Amino acid sequence: MLQALLPILGPVVEKLVAMIPDPQAREKARAEAISQLLAAAQIQDAQQVEIDKIEAQSPDRFVSGWRPFIGWVCGAALAYTYLLVPLLAWTLTLWSPGTSLPHLPTDNLFELVLAMLGLGGLRTFEKIKKVAR
Repeated sequence: MLQALLPILGPVVEKLVAMIPDPQAREKARAEAISQLLAAAQIQDAQQVEIDKIEAQSPDRFVSGWRPFIGWVCGAALAYTYLLVPLLAWTLTLWSPGTSLPHLPTDNLFELVLAMLGLGGLRTFEKIKKVAR
C-alpha cells in the first residue's frame, strides 16, 4: 500500500520541505523523509513476504491453495470458451437448433491468465537459478 502511495507522498514531502528556509536543513529533512518512507515500504514488503511464506506452508487448501485455485478456474474457463463451446454449439446445432450457450466474458480472464503466466515465468526462473525449491 505504501509503495502505491510513494508517488503521491513524494510531492507532498517536497512541498513541506520547501517551507524550510535553510538549504542545508531543507536537504537534510528531505533525505530523512525519503529514507523513512523507503524504510516503511521495506518493512511492509518484508511483512508481506513472511505472510506469504506462512500461507504457502499451510496444509489447509483454503489457505495455501488460492493460487492453484485461480489457475484451475482460469484453465477451466479457457477450456470452456475454446473447446467446449465450439463442440457444444456444433452438437446443439444438430440436435436442438436455435439453442444458445452462455457467453463467458474473456477480456478480464485473459488479463488474469497473462498475469499468472508472467508470475509462473518468474517462478520458473527462480527454479532455474536454484533460488526456489
